[in-house]
Amino acid sequence: MEFHILSWVTFFPLIGIALILIAPRQLSRWIALATGFGTVILGVVILGRFDGSIGAMGADGIQMLEQMAWIPSLGIDYRVGVDGISILMVLLTQLIALVGIVASWNIDKSPKGYYSLYLLLQAGMTGVFVSLDFVLFYVFWEVMLLPMYFLIGIWGGPRKEYAAIKFFLYTLFGSVLMLLAIISLYINMKVPSFNMLAMMDPAAYRVDSWLVSDAGTWLFGFAPKQLVWLAFYIGFAIKIPAFPFHTWLPDAHVEAPTPISVILAGVLLKMGTYGILRVNFQMMPEVTLGFLDFIAILGLVNIIYGALAALAQKDLKSLIAYSSISHMGFVMLGMASLGDPAGLNGAMLQMFNHGCITGMLFLLVGIIYDRAHHRNIDGFGGIWVATPVYTGFVALAWFAAVGLPGLSGFISEFLIFVGAFKSHQFLAILAITGIVLGAAYMLWALQRIWMGPLNPKYESLPEITWREIATLVPLAIIVIFVGVYPAPVLDLIGPTMGSLYDYLNTVAIGGVHTAAAANF
Repeated sequence: MEFHILSWVTFFPLIGIALILIAPRQLSRWIALATGFGTVILGVVILGRFDGSIGAMGADGIQMLEQMAWIPSLGIDYRVGVDGISILMVLLTQLIALVGIVASWNIDKSPKGYYSLYLLLQAGMTGVFVSLDFVLFYVFWEVMLLPMYFLIGIWGGPRKEYAAIKFFLYTLFGSVLMLLAIISLYINMKVPSFNMLAMMDPAAYRVDSWLVSDAGTWLFGFAPKQLVWLAFYIGFAIKIPAFPFHTWLPDAHVEAPTPISVILAGVLLKMGTYGILRVNFQMMPEVTLGFLDFIAILGLVNIIYGALAALAQKDLKSLIAYSSISHMGFVMLGMASLGDPAGLNGAMLQMFNHGCITGMLFLLVGIIYDRAHHRNIDGFGGIWVATPVYTGFVALAWFAAVGLPGLSGFISEFLIFVGAFKSHQFLAILAITGIVLGAAYMLWALQRIWMGPLNPKYESLPEITWREIATLVPLAIIVIFVGVYPAPVLDLIGPTMGSLYDYLNTVAIGGVHTAAAANF
């Protein structure tokens, strides 16, 4: 009998929710912890079963596929699977979720509600990365929205209601556009279906469909298929968040409790770039090629704008939030770089590396906030004297974010620039300023908070605890390991990203239908 591993890793958190709701209040965190460990173990099993050498596009590249009829009359199925585009995101979700549970240990306000919503959020995020039916994908996308709204709105900071509502409205707006785009694909198929794998094949659409034919312009000079592409893009760009849809992120990060900031930066932002790779790139490749410069330019705007905004911040958490905007710009630049397959590999690796590094950064900010009860960068000074172990972890995370060679951030940014210099050389040169600015704001914050003479107010600042170390060590190991030896991770994603690169470049030189059909 087949063990449905992807269904287990997706829905296992729901078992934890059921146990939390019937168990005594004081057991909530322990049940959540056991659930988190369970999903990590399932993630390791998935990793062991994944064959990184399989890099075909479409159905031939999907592994551990599970499917069954759900609503046959509408062509809706339960269909899940993983490939090189989703495998790292599935693994990252389980790791970051477990780290967040340990970081949530001191949450005493309504622990049953908190941990239940947290596990529901984990299930929603995992579901997005494994779904291969668009209705299922959309359900998980929306399921993720609700718990995040309450986790910020109930357990957040002073302006939590404002931040939660802003997050909800931005994401809901993107979801509505995405739903319209999904329906547009559905009604233009020869055999209407929400099968995402079928939607990747141009031969599945009607010959007279405006998604295939060169139909006239509809709105603002855009053809119908370009409007569908833009609807998907906006829905995903809000999650990244890409300029100009970025303004919800700093508010959400500043007001969210530390574990939720870790989840937000570590996993949720990656859903946006994942969606563009899975949907825009694979389902509408010829339209994507026409928008590559657009993606690259907005990626550059993210890089420089995010870095400049980070330089102006006085709140440490806000600085890290803007740094996330900047670093996700590198992902966008890599995605748009089809001059070399290294660009796409770097973008995918940067998604994983950013999740680990930024997760560490927000954990470290939360640790100092728990002790000092503020995050004002100018309100500290020299605290490395009182907390040398904590400062060691800070140095590792800070230099990884800067892109120091030997740490994971360097290799992904290096690959991105290899691709970008071959396809968008001028933009790549400008993007280098983002690295310089990144070093400036990170090292400036490091110097003002941890270096220099010790502020007498913090002479007895408590050192980091073993529980806090436990949240940081797994991420630190990954940051060092991938920085020194990235080959195992690149082997997981390389064949799939290479096939996507070849596919897009084949489409670029003509024969869209023939080239695409050959990959399915």
